[in-house]
Amino acid sequence: MADRIIRMRQQLFDALRAKGTPGDWSHIIKQIGMFTFTGLNKEQVAFMTKEYHIYMTSDGRISMAGLSSRTIPHLTDAIHAAVTRAR
Repeated sequence: MADRIIRMRQQLFDALRAKGTPGDWSHIIKQIGMFTFTGLNKEQVAFMTKEYHIYMTSDGRISMAGLSSRTIPHLTDAIHAAVTRAR
């Protein structure tokens, strides 16, 4: 399980970088455990919930255990939209 979460962190980081999402996303791969602090604010989290149906704590923590290689692209699109549209 730990190895899978590490892979999900790396895939999310790589996808955000490949998409050109503004910000330094290295904190995603530097963290450990089942949850990741994304750095998103309350407005960005609310935007992702409303527009992309992605649910996380209001302080921007998301469960890495709930991600898969299939869901990373959707999450990446949502994060990219949140940081470029919902400030």
